[in-house]
Amino acid sequence: MNIFEKLAQVEGYRYVAGVDEAGRGPLAGPVVAAAVIFPPDYSNSKINDSKKLTVRKRDELYQVITEEAMVVGVGVVEADVIDRINILQASLQAMREAVLDLSVKPDYLLIDGLHAIGFDAPQKTIVKGDSLSVSIAAASIIAKVSRDRIMEMYHRQFPEYNFLQNKGYGTAFHRKVIEEIGLCKIHRRSFHVKNKNFPQQTLDWPE
Repeated sequence: MNIFEKLAQVEGYRYVAGVDEAGRGPLAGPVVAAAVIFPPDYSNSKINDSKKLTVRKRDELYQVITEEAMVVGVGVVEADVIDRINILQASLQAMREAVLDLSVKPDYLLIDGLHAIGFDAPQKTIVKGDSLSVSIAAASIIAKVSRDRIMEMYHRQFPEYNFLQNKGYGTAFHRKVIEEIGLCKIHRRSFHVKNKNFPQQTLDWPE
């Protein structure tokens, strides 16, 4: 899982950051990205794609990663920005923000997916990188846990949508509530505009 990191280090790069995002598909909430730099030759067989891990294991590994990584950065792009620039551009923006959030500037980026981000450093995009690179896998865990915690916070403001359980994804219950009472401020309106069944009124943002 650290072959890409080792190859970059052999080429002379010292600070290799893995970058990934979470939350491209939900109907509500932000897209969140993370960037992680580990010490040279770091390896941990337990760190894997966040989608393959239980909630409990993700939480455990979140703690491990924050303790063992050199630096961790997080970027958050909210629903209103997603609606304005589209989810792909919002995901790339979240990744840039995560890299800029690092307290150590990376000199090489390993990015999950097909698209490089706007950052002044060499970059390698890796399809399914969260299953192939320990740094990207760690970033996927940090991004997922961070986003889940944000959605738990939003659940306290908008309990009727049950964000605590669905994390903004389009479950049957979530869609039913939207049909009944409409969208709240953290819903991605651009994700609903093509569905004529969703009311377009929104709930007031709580004080």
